[in-house]
Amino acid sequence: MIIEYTGRQFVVTQKYKDQATAGLKAIEKIVNGATSGKVILTADKYRKIADVAVKQGSQSMVATCESVEMMSALRDALAKIEQQAVRQRQKATKGIRRPRPVEKEMSPDVSGASAVTA
Repeated sequence: MIIEYTGRQFVVTQKYKDQATAGLKAIEKIVNGATSGKVILTADKYRKIADVAVKQGSQSMVATCESVEMMSALRDALAKIEQQAVRQRQKATKGIRRPRPVEKEMSPDVSGASAVTA
């Protein structure tokens, strides 16, 4: 998986990269072949915002979380993405199952006598 890190008014240190990489590896196992991931970390006055996006083929999962600390915001965003991945996986594997239509057949008579008597 190719991971792109972006910091907006925030320096992305190795600690945050390791946390994001570990979370995205767990998500990659669930999704089976995610192609790319984007992690955007933003600092605004007293709040820290973490945006995480994972793309797999034509499907994409996006989560945004904010907190006072960046590590908790990143952890929450990764947890949301993981929930989305689990739901997407269940939706794909579940499928729609309907019972087979019951065909009405003439059941053979057990006694051997014919149904029509003359």
